[in-house]
Amino acid sequence: MSSILTLSCRNRPGIVGAVGHFLHAHGQDIREAQQFDDRASGRFFMRVVFAPVGDAPSSGLEAEFAAVGREFGMEWEIIPSGHRMRTMILVSRFDHCLVDLVYRQRIGELPMDIVGVIANHPRESYAHLDLDGIPFHHLPIAPDTKMEQEAEVWRLMRESGTELAILARYMQVLSDGLVAKLAGRCINIHHSFLPGFKGAKPYHQAYARGVKLIGATAHYVTTALDEGPIIEQDVERISHGDTPEALVRKGRDIERRVLARAVLGHLERRVFISGSKTVVFAG
Repeated sequence: MSSILTLSCRNRPGIVGAVGHFLHAHGQDIREAQQFDDRASGRFFMRVVFAPVGDAPSSGLEAEFAAVGREFGMEWEIIPSGHRMRTMILVSRFDHCLVDLVYRQRIGELPMDIVGVIANHPRESYAHLDLDGIPFHHLPIAPDTKMEQEAEVWRLMRESGTELAILARYMQVLSDGLVAKLAGRCINIHHSFLPGFKGAKPYHQAYARGVKLIGATAHYVTTALDEGPIIEQDVERISHGDTPEALVRKGRDIERRVLARAVLGHLERRVFISGSKTVVFAG
């Protein structure tokens, strides 16, 4: 069984050699390796997929690798390649991203276990969607109940062992407190190619301005609204003949694929946060 090693640290000579020597000394074969030296920040990022050779151990290397991590001041993690991240999906009225994520998970495209769906609309709003045993939690929200609602959201995440939260067009702003608890493990899909056309009815704004490209952005959630580290973006060319309704339809398609690619990158440990940006290794 293969494993994934991810690490980041201040760049200095010898990191790659130390990692390679450690894996070789412990009977491991490197199947995939990617690295990036961020000259602007001075940090080094690396992702390695490795598997045991012969009767070498396939797990339990963490304790011994800790010495390498300490030597270079690394932030690191070793996980089995088959690890399925426990994921909570939050959604509002627009459910196209939720539908897409559930479908991709069921066909094996997204290696995750959906531990629940949290919605601020009742289950009847999604009557056409077959959740097939996925726990559904209706948590309505009002200005005077926001903190109570978020407390319940956090309780559900803790009790389900949530490792990743996905805001699949969840049209609510999370409090700074909840954002801090979910730092680095909460992904949002924004209905715009950030920055630009923020706020309500972005496609109508785009139509009024006669834009020729529309897009979507998936990013990690931070306390700076819609300004978290960007993971994935995409655009589509449009023309003067496209109506606002056509832009909405095309926008839904972009949002689905952008969010799915961002989630897959996170699940496969290909995304590293580097300040206000990300390093994303290709799949």
